[in-house]
Amino acid sequence: MADWTEKLPEPALAYLDGRRVDEVECIVSDLPGIARGKAVPAAKFARQDYFHLPDSIFYQTITGDWGEAAGEDGFIERDMILRPDMSTATAAPWTADMTIQVIHDAFDRNGEPIGCSPRNVLKRVVELYRKEGWEPVVAPEMEFYLVARNIDPAKKIEPMMGRSGRPAAARQAYSMTAVDEFGPVIDDIYDFAEAQGFEIDGITQEGGAGQLEINLRHGDPLLLADEVFYFKRLIREAALRHDCFATFMAKPIADEPGSAMHIHHSVVDSETGKNIFAGPAGGDTDAFFHFIGGLQKYLPSVIAVLAPYVNSYRRYVRGTAAPINLEWGRDNRTTGIRIPLSSPAARRVENRLTGMDANPYLAFAASLAAGYIGMTQNVRAEPQFRGDAYETDESIPRDFGTALDLFDEAKEMHAVLGEDFARVYSIVKRTEYEEFLGVISPWEREHLLLNV
Repeated sequence: MADWTEKLPEPALAYLDGRRVDEVECIVSDLPGIARGKAVPAAKFARQDYFHLPDSIFYQTITGDWGEAAGEDGFIERDMILRPDMSTATAAPWTADMTIQVIHDAFDRNGEPIGCSPRNVLKRVVELYRKEGWEPVVAPEMEFYLVARNIDPAKKIEPMMGRSGRPAAARQAYSMTAVDEFGPVIDDIYDFAEAQGFEIDGITQEGGAGQLEINLRHGDPLLLADEVFYFKRLIREAALRHDCFATFMAKPIADEPGSAMHIHHSVVDSETGKNIFAGPAGGDTDAFFHFIGGLQKYLPSVIAVLAPYVNSYRRYVRGTAAPINLEWGRDNRTTGIRIPLSSPAARRVENRLTGMDANPYLAFAASLAAGYIGMTQNVRAEPQFRGDAYETDESIPRDFGTALDLFDEAKEMHAVLGEDFARVYSIVKRTEYEEFLGVISPWEREHLLLNV
């Protein structure tokens, strides 16, 4: 037992503070970003180098149904080999006993990475950057809602009750009083994050009723994707302690803004550590414009990854703090691609299209892939947009079916993300879309039942 616990990351050791580990949660992200795996006694974990799960976990829709994505041999549910990445070991501080979580990587029986595993997809894209002598850097912003408990799907989602005894108010962006309404939940979020060794760059009130944003510091894409993956569970657990739900739906409340996961990107030279988006005199480089050009040209083909559910497209509404096109501008929050104010060393490109409902591994991979193709193919950006981009035409898919069609046609993107991933993702998501189309909504019953 001492052998493996002594090698835990420092925050996990600090959390244990000499106490014995009771249980280890061995987890892997599926396509939606749900943690799948096994909880094992710590003594058993100490004796195992890997564990098995069926490959079918990557063929499952958000409803628990299955896409026919198993391949030529059929749906035989082969065992994958799941090996721990001990650098991801972290506390599960909401549990009653001393529990450690460890993210695992998925391999086949020949030791090859499973191509449709989201973490492997991101690793693949990061490795392509490194072969070019580049280190990609990301910084995610996570928006989410704290809402009243809702156990009836037919009932509309409502804001949670604040500390004052009143429902959370809308249109209070950046209000510290509004943040104070959720004080007990936020306190637990901070405590859980500290126990897990995560550094929060800030928490702010967003424009929706009960909507908050957490910013994370910039860093390695895989590390940050792991943190977002962990954070979603952490935030849900903190909310449940206070009789409310945390939701990462892109558009949970009809009349409120949607929730995004804005992704800031920069790229540094592996040898010099310099940001390749800024030249010696601080000016914009060709790499900077090519990265933007790649986002403009290739992001439409991966909107199905950045906006992975039918609900996601309810967020892309003109004038509601969500982009409707791929214009780029400096310090302009109406454009889909924004260049924030920064020093040359911190020059970065912000992708504002991604919804908070996206799997972080896949969202980072898709966004970085678009920029990578742009830089390796010298795709030139369109001229900078000036003014209100909501006054221009829409240039992104407005429904999931159209987005999936674009994804299926994107052969260059498939080559970067992996052919097996592209095949499985399309099949699973089309299965999910067909499930949705098979449901008759309250709107249809209300307006069509007696009127058509």
